[in-house]
Amino acid sequence: MSGVRAVRLQPLTRARVASLGAEGRAWQDALPAVLTALAEQWSLTLGRPVPGGSSSYVVAVRTADGADAVVKVALPDPALDAQAATLRRADGRGYARLLAHDPARQALLLEALGPSLAQSALTPADQLRLLADTLAEAWLPPAGHPDPPLDKAGNLHDLVARSWAQQGAPADEAVLATALEYARRRSDVAPAELVVVHGDPHPANLLRVTTPRAGAASGWCFVDPDGFVADRAYDLGVALRDWSAHLDGPGARRRLEGWCQVLADRSGVDATRIWEWGFLERVSTGLHVRSFGAERAAEPFLRTAALLV
Repeated sequence: MSGVRAVRLQPLTRARVASLGAEGRAWQDALPAVLTALAEQWSLTLGRPVPGGSSSYVVAVRTADGADAVVKVALPDPALDAQAATLRRADGRGYARLLAHDPARQALLLEALGPSLAQSALTPADQLRLLADTLAEAWLPPAGHPDPPLDKAGNLHDLVARSWAQQGAPADEAVLATALEYARRRSDVAPAELVVVHGDPHPANLLRVTTPRAGAASGWCFVDPDGFVADRAYDLGVALRDWSAHLDGPGARRRLEGWCQVLADRSGVDATRIWEWGFLERVSTGLHVRSFGAERAAEPFLRTAALLV
């Protein structure tokens, strides 16, 4: 085992910590001691921090038997129990393997994985195919989940309406009207379409496995699941959300419609449902990120949403 090196947070994590005020500062101040305690508890040698993420600190580690792994310590506000439960139930099928969980310290010990899909040179269409394929493997049946289906559409409707008013209408009013209309449409979900969704399956949350293994037929698996019961099309809409750099100019809508169809063809899920979830996620994400002061990160979501109405 070794001691903790200097703890340096990612920019979005720093913004989240700042938004939590005294609670966030206390979490950051305690982080070195928490990492030291976890290293002792799980017999780990701590390595370098792993980039990415906005609500946790992730560090590479070596286990007592010489295997590579990672430790994730979550911020105070997200509940890690649902994530741990999803990973435990999946048992490596479509997801990173969970090796240990410390609920008191809000920490997970996970299998080490390779680079993320976001770091690959694959085209957007090919990335979306991999996301759809791995989601099909990762989705779990809702039976046995401790919570009823989440009213995700209703929650996003309220978040968008409230944040829009609080932030003084930060984009064209047509963006708001479209997002709220799509939220109303998506509130009605057929029971057959309900699964335990990932909740945030963007390319940076899909990582390559280091060696072929059962449960990772695509060669990739997800990290950081939210793990709630909802429309499977919601996950596909999230996958459609993070392509702002490719959506400048008058052809933006046509280009994104093509990628939406890629997801529909690959998954067998209705393209209209995917599109509406994707737009709602684009707007709600922009508003949410803007709410904790990361305006530069939020701007592309709201700017591209205006090109899609």
